[in-house]
Amino acid sequence: MSAQPFSRRLAEAVKPLLRRPPHLQVAALCTREGPDGVEVMLITSRGTGRWILPKGWPIPRYSMAEAAALEAWEEAGVRGAVEDTPLGGYEAQKDTDGGLPVPCRVEVYRLHVDSLADDFPEAAMRNRRWFAPREAMTLVREPGLRKILAGV
Repeated sequence: MSAQPFSRRLAEAVKPLLRRPPHLQVAALCTREGPDGVEVMLITSRGTGRWILPKGWPIPRYSMAEAAALEAWEEAGVRGAVEDTPLGGYEAQKDTDGGLPVPCRVEVYRLHVDSLADDFPEAAMRNRRWFAPREAMTLVREPGLRKILAGV
């Protein structure tokens, strides 16, 4: 028998059962052809100002890709053709209004940008900018997102 007390062994055995699965979010990897090749758009987060992809929660009656495209419009003023199959996903922490981070799995859908608007729902809350994928990799904090950007 283990030298650990029964209560500790029980806690270790039960912990995986109590762990909540990550919440699912969708993100749009907005791309265009620039003078030096493919460019990707990053936006700033509302809270910390760090560089991220437009992302949000799935929306009832919308496909995951359509929800990602809607987030791209609301957060970045982007319109375009979104691919139905995700490029991949990554793990992230969503900061909540209550201050507790929520673990999330973010599925990323490529959106080929056709147009940019100056007036969109979150224009006053965010900055947007185009980057070469290699530069964008150095600006985001999630390793899984860096890996997705490396494949663009």
